[in-house]
Amino acid sequence: MLVAGVLALAAAGCGGDDDDGGDAAGTTAAETDGDGEEGGGGGTLVFGTSADPVVLDGALVSDGESLRAIDQMFEGLVTLSGGGTDIEPALAESWEASDDGLAWTFQIREGVTFHDGEPLNAEAVCFNFDRWYNFKGALQNPSASYYWQTVFGGFAEPEEGSPEDSLYESCEATSEFEVVLNLTKASSSFLGALALTNFTIASPKALQEFGADEGTVDEDTGFRPTGTYGTEHPVGTGPFQFESFTRGDRLVMTRYDDYWGDKAKIDELIFRPISDNAARLQALQAGEIQGYDLVEPQDIATIEGDENLQVLDRPAFNVGYVGINQSTAPLDDVKVRQAIAYALNRQEVVDNFYAGRGEVAHQFLPPDLFGYADEVTEYEYDPERAKELLTEAGVDMPFKVTFCYPTDVSRPYMPDPQRNFEAFAASMNESGFDVTPKAAPWSPDYLGMVDEGNCPIYLLGWTGDFADPDNFVGTFFQSPQKAWGFDNQELFDKLDEAESETDEDARIGLYQEANQLISDFVPGVPYVHTQPALAFAACVEGYEPSPVSLEPFSIVSLEGC
Repeated sequence: MLVAGVLALAAAGCGGDDDDGGDAAGTTAAETDGDGEEGGGGGTLVFGTSADPVVLDGALVSDGESLRAIDQMFEGLVTLSGGGTDIEPALAESWEASDDGLAWTFQIREGVTFHDGEPLNAEAVCFNFDRWYNFKGALQNPSASYYWQTVFGGFAEPEEGSPEDSLYESCEATSEFEVVLNLTKASSSFLGALALTNFTIASPKALQEFGADEGTVDEDTGFRPTGTYGTEHPVGTGPFQFESFTRGDRLVMTRYDDYWGDKAKIDELIFRPISDNAARLQALQAGEIQGYDLVEPQDIATIEGDENLQVLDRPAFNVGYVGINQSTAPLDDVKVRQAIAYALNRQEVVDNFYAGRGEVAHQFLPPDLFGYADEVTEYEYDPERAKELLTEAGVDMPFKVTFCYPTDVSRPYMPDPQRNFEAFAASMNESGFDVTPKAAPWSPDYLGMVDEGNCPIYLLGWTGDFADPDNFVGTFFQSPQKAWGFDNQELFDKLDEAESETDEDARIGLYQEANQLISDFVPGVPYVHTQPALAFAACVEGYEPSPVSLEPFSIVSLEGC
């Protein structure tokens, strides 16, 4: 089959970040002397983020703020339709799969250059894929190469604790602008996964020159890069190019005038980390920034009532959950995990903290995604039932347990993590538990703690990267992970079968069966699906919210800001 335009398989974006605080004072939408012919309009747009990027290298991050920034400077073989999840051409103009689904041939776009002037060609594409496949040492840590491991699995030389089986077999540059990606098995979600920002193509010259693969692993917080590529020299092919990055203050990008496609309409794009929700709103009202994401639900009425501001809604495509790590007894006992599920007053949290923009989640899939089960085991808030289960498990009450939550961050599925934690801790303390809080800055500390398996119970969530169940339940539960701490071969096999199945109806049935298994096994407790909102100055035009949270700023213009 030859696919050159839209493939209705799907694809969407993720969740996480690090921040030193940072206020937004001192930066406004500046006039520039750009003539507008290259991009149209010119000017500087300042966007308030909830945290700094961790590092500007898609292969080494899993958090939303990093991916948002990387998405402006880098491109993959395929991308998503504006505001949707259909797959469209990007650096590949067309692609064709072999009859057995094991070989995918991509025709690479000609005339594209990286920001350092190096040409894009088939060899550059294969260099990137082979780089990821040949990660060694610290780069095989899941806190570094999380997405490679969840999509493609193992490495060329897997080290102890790394996955051994790989979906990826090889990349062949069969001509200057033709690439063949060879897989070890057919995958129904492979093409959608290629739309992920994590698999965007970087300049081979810059990767090598600036130590992209240099880094260490901290025992508590995971991977930390030590080279300068991802903080000072990221080089892609996108409509914006890197200018500077001062952690805790700003990331500056400028329009790339040699971009192969439609040039960016603004001259300069600045991301400012402002961790506090109220401070982001105040910065917008004062004109210090022109937009921000993750609007607090209770602030929407205030923004809508200001004629100088506007609210944009992002389609719902996420899940917030309480994760449970089974590597520590007695959390490996399903009755204890069921007790936790009954002890969480999810309805109260959704009613009090989401201002009508959330619904209680009972599955790890969004309700509109295929594979969502009609019926699963549900756990309504029931303190007495929680106590009964703890007694049946032989656990003395109150059961002391550490509950982790992040600080200095807002996510679409948890605008204020501390409030969610406090409410859940209170309901658990009424249900036979004695909760000990453990807080840490979102990234890299909190994400690293979770990924390294150092949080018994924790708050986290997910915004979809592409519209396939594999990107939700497959990402979480298809293989052993330190964050969850379990080895359930029945569940792994069911999700493997569902990913490989090519018949649509059969796939739906397999994912429904998997969701029932997950609900009974209780690896964690999903509690909310939300419809996030963004806020902008009224003079900002063209911003197109996406269900995956990764929107191009190149199409945005400033009209009278």
